[in-house]
Amino acid sequence: MSGPIRVIVLPPSPIGGRRVRVDGVILGLAHNMVDIAEFLRRAGLEIDPAEVAESPWIDWRGAGPERWGPESSS
Repeated sequence: MSGPIRVIVLPPSPIGGRRVRVDGVILGLAHNMVDIAEFLRRAGLEIDPAEVAESPWIDWRGAGPERWGPESSS
């Protein structure tokens, strides 16, 4: 594969979770860092779940790695 790998974690879904894309292909709906690490492992990219939030090649869209679901309405 030439060029940098583009991993994009899309904004939180209204029902919870975040879609994960690698080079334009959606890998799945993640609910935590472990899910993202597993999707990337299946795509041939090894990363420790503890390193997902700080990885420079993961682009977090709409919210950072601390948000996984809709805001609770109080």
